[in-house]
Amino acid sequence: MSISIETGTVLAPATALMEKFKDRTARVGVVGLGYVGLPFAVEKAKVGFRVLGFDRSPARVGQVNAGANYIGDVRDQELRDVVLDRGLLAATGDWDRLPEMDVVVICVPTPLTRNLTPDLQYIEAVTAELARRIRPGQLISLESTTYPGTTDEVMKPRLEASGLKEGRDFFLAFSPERVDPGNRRYSTRNTNKVVGAGHGVSREVALAFYRQTILHVVPVSSAQAAEMVKVFENTFRAVNIALVNELAMLCDRMGLDVWEVLDAAGTKPFGIMSFYPGPGVGGHCIPLDPHYLEWKAREFNFNTRFIALAGEINRRMPEFVMEKAMRLLSDHGLGLRSAHVLVLGVAYKKDIDDPRESPSAEILHLLALRGAAVAYHDPLVPRFREYGHELESVALTAQVLADADLVLILTDHSAVDYRFVVEHARLTLDTRYATRGVPCERGKVVLL
Repeated sequence: MSISIETGTVLAPATALMEKFKDRTARVGVVGLGYVGLPFAVEKAKVGFRVLGFDRSPARVGQVNAGANYIGDVRDQELRDVVLDRGLLAATGDWDRLPEMDVVVICVPTPLTRNLTPDLQYIEAVTAELARRIRPGQLISLESTTYPGTTDEVMKPRLEASGLKEGRDFFLAFSPERVDPGNRRYSTRNTNKVVGAGHGVSREVALAFYRQTILHVVPVSSAQAAEMVKVFENTFRAVNIALVNELAMLCDRMGLDVWEVLDAAGTKPFGIMSFYPGPGVGGHCIPLDPHYLEWKAREFNFNTRFIALAGEINRRMPEFVMEKAMRLLSDHGLGLRSAHVLVLGVAYKKDIDDPRESPSAEILHLLALRGAAVAYHDPLVPRFREYGHELESVALTAQVLADADLVLILTDHSAVDYRFVVEHARLTLDTRYATRGVPCERGKVVLL
């Protein structure tokens, strides 16, 4: 699609903005400096854009401005370079600086309510701040995962209430984040980027922006299509994880080793994709995003039965783990009420420091409710708050392992020496197959 130029010597807003992308003079604002926003801000600053991060946390603002990293997927030296050496990245909590930005990328949380319905309070709050300050020639891009229709139905009307028109005066797009914390192969730069917008000009402007730093950008016809792409990606994972979680529960009842079954099935060279069971699902995507699609489907009188069932199965896993722990202790003459349980790992996945929505929280809570004395070790999460109680990671010593009636592996961090764990622990329940290949006495290690 071609972008026309206004008569005379003044460029149309779209064309003028795209020229700023090419020569890196566009000012980029990133709202939300968390696991998505900070890596994105650093990536843009690395190629020469001047970036200003907006965050409501004074602590985060101060850390960024000091060049102090707090996100594992950002390299310490890269942050210091763009902040302290080159002066291309700074942070603020001042919304009045929004008009200075040529581009505003929104990377705020999209949680669920207690009733598993979408909670758009952060998107709505940012949109309200933008609507009061928006100026002609700005690109607004939402990256927060949400239900299909949010960009056009929630954001666009409020922004246009300013009197400006999308596609003519300002540009609005949705481009879902695809961050995989801890993934050393795929980063912001080399992960394919989907971009959609309701107006053709907005889409072309957004594509021009993202192509400056992303190796491969994938255009789709609308913001709604891009929103659907994201929730489908995570729903696909949630459904398949639920399938193997259900298989794990069935294999437990039948006396089969689910890991042996999955390993053998994975040798088929076609028609199968490997997923693995675990103590539940965690993080900012898989436990939440399918419910956004499930909720939106009701507007069309459509019942997403696969999604609902997958959610039920995955939410059942912490209780299943607790029940299996009770059975193992009972087999060794111990009751849960008198047992000392050591949990290994509270992050929601291996080799990251993020405990958001971690199934470990519920498992620790269930164990404590039934009277067990619980402690945890996680080399990446020194403190962990669960159900209002703050715990501190204990040192993983031979004595700590030997004192535990049950060691419960919930996160398979690479930094943990599982040979050492198996050697000194009396009984281990391994929900992640972290002890694969570790020799041990029969019955000393039990898999999920």
